[in-house]
Amino acid sequence: MASPGAEVELLVRGPSDLAEVAPEIKAPERQAAVAGADLEWREMEGDDRELQYGDGADEAQDSGFPAVERSRLQELLSLLGLETHQVRKLGLQEALQISSDSVRSWAPQAPRDLPWSCLRKLQALNAEARSTTVVLDPPLDARPAEKESQMEEEVLYWDSADDFSADIYSFSELPTPDTPVNPSDLLCALLLSSDAFLQQEILLRMSLCQFALPLVLPDSERHAHTFLLWALRGVVRAWRAPPPRAAGSLWEDGVVLPRAPTFAFVRMEVSSNSKSQLLNALLSPGHRQRDCFWHRDLSLGSSSREIADGLVEIAWFLPSGREDLDLFPEPAAFLNLRGDIGSHWLQFRLLTEVSSAVFILTDNIGEKEYRLLSSVKGSATKFYFILSPYRGKRNSNLRFLNRLVPVLRMDHSHVLVKVSSTDGTRFLRRVRSILAQVARSPCRRVSVEDMAHAARRLGLRVDEDCEECQRAKDRMERITRNIKDSDAFRREELRLQGELWRKAARVEKELCQAQWAGDPPDKRLAELRHRLLELRTQQNGHSPAAGMQEFIAGVSCPSLGERQYFLRWMEWGLAGATQPRPRPPLETVLALRPKQGGAGALREHLWLEPLGVEHFLREMAQFYEAESCLVEAGKLPAGQRRFAHFPGLALELLVRGLPLELIDGSTLSTPLRWVTGLLKELHGRLGRRSRLVVLSALGVPGTGKSTLLNTMFGLRFAAGRGCGPRGAFMQLVTVAESFSQDLGCDHILVIDSGGLIAGAPATAGERFELEASLATLIMGLSNVTVVSLAETRDIPAAVVHAFLRLEKTGHMPNYQFVYQNLHDTSAPGPKPRERRPLLEQPAEGGRAASPVDKQGDSLRTLAGLSFCDPEKQHIWHIPGLWHGVPPMATASLGYSEAVLELKRCLLENIRNGLSNPNKNIQQLIELVRRL
Repeated sequence: MASPGAEVELLVRGPSDLAEVAPEIKAPERQAAVAGADLEWREMEGDDRELQYGDGADEAQDSGFPAVERSRLQELLSLLGLETHQVRKLGLQEALQISSDSVRSWAPQAPRDLPWSCLRKLQALNAEARSTTVVLDPPLDARPAEKESQMEEEVLYWDSADDFSADIYSFSELPTPDTPVNPSDLLCALLLSSDAFLQQEILLRMSLCQFALPLVLPDSERHAHTFLLWALRGVVRAWRAPPPRAAGSLWEDGVVLPRAPTFAFVRMEVSSNSKSQLLNALLSPGHRQRDCFWHRDLSLGSSSREIADGLVEIAWFLPSGREDLDLFPEPAAFLNLRGDIGSHWLQFRLLTEVSSAVFILTDNIGEKEYRLLSSVKGSATKFYFILSPYRGKRNSNLRFLNRLVPVLRMDHSHVLVKVSSTDGTRFLRRVRSILAQVARSPCRRVSVEDMAHAARRLGLRVDEDCEECQRAKDRMERITRNIKDSDAFRREELRLQGELWRKAARVEKELCQAQWAGDPPDKRLAELRHRLLELRTQQNGHSPAAGMQEFIAGVSCPSLGERQYFLRWMEWGLAGATQPRPRPPLETVLALRPKQGGAGALREHLWLEPLGVEHFLREMAQFYEAESCLVEAGKLPAGQRRFAHFPGLALELLVRGLPLELIDGSTLSTPLRWVTGLLKELHGRLGRRSRLVVLSALGVPGTGKSTLLNTMFGLRFAAGRGCGPRGAFMQLVTVAESFSQDLGCDHILVIDSGGLIAGAPATAGERFELEASLATLIMGLSNVTVVSLAETRDIPAAVVHAFLRLEKTGHMPNYQFVYQNLHDTSAPGPKPRERRPLLEQPAEGGRAASPVDKQGDSLRTLAGLSFCDPEKQHIWHIPGLWHGVPPMATASLGYSEAVLELKRCLLENIRNGLSNPNKNIQQLIELVRRL
């Protein structure tokens, strides 16, 4: 039998394999170790033990925290300037408003700048958002006047003739980078100071940056920890589904829903190995290192943690469908506990209850560690140790490992040793093989929702359990539980969006064209008005269906918070209840139209867009349109109106960040009375702060324009895979009062078109006219227009047509062409001298536009238009968003920086008056009516 010393040597040194495991402990020695352990435990039972571990409910309610712990949070919040947000939480709209900082590039000068720097960088998907580095400026009165210019250049000149009695430590007066706050502390402080909706936005942006997300948020000040189920619910990710679902298909779901193998990594006492670095290496297939989890070697901030101990983070591995990159064929979750498990026993218990396997990193195992781990005896979780033992502790480690073997049901393969001489590549390979083996075996698979149930049992607070959130969820379920078939639901519940709606839209277009054609016959106008009135009367004869009434009650709720919760629940509930059928491209549908029953079959194809909140709001708009039309015609007394308050309800949603439909995507028509009612309500709401700048984005689907707007302004336009709603949507961005005078406006109305190939029910020629009208309307309303291109020479014909029409009127927005390289992040962008060919190319829309505008045979180029100056900065190249292969690709720093520079340019143009004169809301209402 090998001596204990020999076993220790095998344990620590072993063969050259870095993943060397502890030798198998023989049965007689195991029995002796267990008997010895039992005797020692009985001897200690009467003693005052060094550690006390209660159940979860007791710990969650324990108020016996040291006073120093209670003050740390307040000190940090004061340092960061967040102390005022403990009662009045920081909201999403406040965090996203435009300020003077939006037009300049600056480094944080003090700790109080860090929260805002973090929010801005997260909004821009900047990979350096976690940085807590500040540049400390020396006081102005401390700078020698004769050397001030030198110090501005950050250059120090030393004259050997200077008096040595001078302060030779004047280096300290120079601006020096400092990291006064740990990045994890900054994140915890920011989340503790934010309301539920800003928390959700922060985690969504962190997910897009491929950062690990907080799962359990510690709060020692209030003696409670929060499980962030609601904050995570807004995160949606896509991956390649494993074969049972559909081989090679792209699957998209909220991260809180799928059940997956879960692996937890924790530290016990001291460990020479970094959990976070190990996790990053495990999640980095190939040679590209991903810094998903922050660790001490990142140059982002190295201060010790003050309030973040006890933070649990989560990250996912998502398969891409490529065998050379995928660690698993299915999603897998990875959990990381910040701090020692002995000090955060409640979080450790949660991890043991939800994990398929727990990896414990430690340098040594002693009596205290043995007693701690013995308390999880009987757990179904598999436990693995990653040791880096001190030489003087080898015998002790082996002795306690032998005692833990029967307690945790381990064997020799569950102990790995990693010391400084260990081959890192082979060690990673060994750990990955263990992870894959556990994932293949019958192991525990849980979702984040399942984890929340376990957290409740242990006494943790779950953020989703507040009354407002649960009432909103119940209301959503009363609507969505009746959705078995989305088409049937639309017919039964959204009754005003059927054939009557399409006929009314066509008649209104004919009426508008007749009015602008010159002097149309009065008989023709009277006939069109009569037909429209008949259709609106039929619409007004309907009452909102039961599901629609429930929706109206939800958006009419007196509690603003409950209203916001309800809308978010509706988005997720509708996404889960209605899975859209595959839809062929519009060109394919148009080509097959003669063979498949003409317009009726075409409408059926185009009806297959996912059911969303916008359809319920569109139904409200149609009720308002029909009623308003009858009131205008004198067929309905104004005192009998039932839906006059609908624009006010919708306005509250717009002000709170929900995109509202400006142009109906299915008929490519503008509900004029509805939009006018919205703008009137907005004018009354904003009062003296009603100066507007309208910024719009146009382009074909799939060119990244919605993602571009979302990244610039923190908006929520539908983006990704071309499945968003058609038409045009608007969102409102507030300008800070301190900056509105300088910028020249109080708000920015951002309009996103759903794509110029918008699925219009028309032939190719008719479709062009509809799209050209859409582009003309959007650009005519705009002060600034961004045209998003997939290729440098791919200018949509409808855009050129809109330019030609607007050139005649003299109403020309400031425009920026944005070419986004959606695939290659390293491809260089066009140089300034390369911009002219884009402007000088023959405009393909010229041929299509010339018959409409009676241009004759003259073929126009963009350079020929009077407003085009190829020497000005009109063309932008935006690198690709991702580095690597999604879904595990990291966000490109080049994309973030280019988008931020474009945003600065747009705001500078607004501030310098290079765009059209800014409008007030009354002027915007008149423009909508005219266009």
